[in-house]
Amino acid sequence: MPENFSNTSSRNNYSRKLPKIVDLFSGCGGFSYGFKMAGYDVTGGLDNDESAVNTASYNLHWKDGIDRDHFRSDVRDFDLDKLSSELPDDEPLLVLGGPPCQAYSQIGRAKLRSLGDERIHTKDQRGMLFEDFIQGVVDLNADMAVMENVLESVNYGGLNIPDLVCEILQENGYYTGWTVLNAADYGVPQIRERVFVIASKHKEITPEVLPIPNHKPIRNKITPAVKRMKGFHESRHFMEPNYPEAHLPEWVNVGDALSDLPTLYKSSRDKYQFYPLNLSFPYEKDPVNAFQQEMRKTNALKVSGHAYRKTTRDFPIFERMNSGDNYNEASKIADDLLEEQCRFLGIDPMKHEDSYKEMKKKIVPPYSRDKFQEKWKRLDPEITSHTLVAHLSTDTYSHIHPWEPRGISVREAARIQSFPDDFMFQCTMSNAFKQIGNAVPPLLSKALASSIAEWLQKEKASTL
Repeated sequence: MPENFSNTSSRNNYSRKLPKIVDLFSGCGGFSYGFKMAGYDVTGGLDNDESAVNTASYNLHWKDGIDRDHFRSDVRDFDLDKLSSELPDDEPLLVLGGPPCQAYSQIGRAKLRSLGDERIHTKDQRGMLFEDFIQGVVDLNADMAVMENVLESVNYGGLNIPDLVCEILQENGYYTGWTVLNAADYGVPQIRERVFVIASKHKEITPEVLPIPNHKPIRNKITPAVKRMKGFHESRHFMEPNYPEAHLPEWVNVGDALSDLPTLYKSSRDKYQFYPLNLSFPYEKDPVNAFQQEMRKTNALKVSGHAYRKTTRDFPIFERMNSGDNYNEASKIADDLLEEQCRFLGIDPMKHEDSYKEMKKKIVPPYSRDKFQEKWKRLDPEITSHTLVAHLSTDTYSHIHPWEPRGISVREAARIQSFPDDFMFQCTMSNAFKQIGNAVPPLLSKALASSIAEWLQKEKASTL
């Protein structure tokens, strides 16, 4: 637990204006972008990933002609005076942050375990970066703060990180609370449940600050967080989120999210073509639903970002997979393809052992069928996507296109995360996938930002 946090900022006057935004773990800027969409001014941010910083700087500042940069730096080494010097003393400040989640998430924990006992998640220094977020909030004398993280952060080696963040911020003069929000409830075509800590210096944090859902679950689906909600009440800082009402439209499904985007690969017999991220294609059709209209507000004719991975061995497998199929079904399809090819070429597994092994290597994925089941998944166009993760930077087996025989493209991943189509990724395909998988979905961020703005307006009205 950090001690002796100092408050060296000269920002002491609180105004009723909409707060300026500073993002201390900006990534590519999804969190900040949602606040920008809600009318806030994003005055700065930082991240230690140079590619992500460039993406954030372009989309938050440069494309609007604003001469402003996000900083490329580790928050632990950064001089916050570089940010505070850009902030007017008489205007309020809200600090955002999503400290790295690898030490908390199930995928991150598994990877760390595989590296040995000295790398287990509770020994990963990234698990304590929330302390640096708090330090930044206090040093910047922020009027408000919002921190995002994965659901698993409620139990980090026995620590409830959201609770701990609330307690430390309270010790430094803030009212605090935390909750869990599901992106799908706010129009994002993805089930993505995340913890949000909200803090304010000037007004007690109550559930009134939380956004009201605008969508309800498909087929009354019960999500992991909802199943665990009763346990969260053990925390005195937890705020019950608002739940979707029965009259709302259902969650946006994958088909509605992607159906207007260009067709890239119709058949596994087609030749693979790599498309640079800055290459634009005409849309497949006019927007046919509210989500597509939202994504295309300022991007009427063409769309970019259609790089997808060249997994030539697996395209024929993808083609035969049904919606929702995982690696178990994919493995059976691969076995069938191998048998068909051997029969066609007259290869007998017993008589032609070497030829059989060579053919198997070309057709059948080598991954464990006991441990790999859920790492392949073909998207179902009729339901909402499962959670996108940063592992997309390595492969896209977790999100196989719902009707084309390939993994999703960068733009399709961005759509599933609710990045609008004019949000540009000027980087490599792997970096773009990583940035998208790590991001806070802009539509979820916008919903929270709008709710906070309304909450602040109510406060202003009550003082008149």
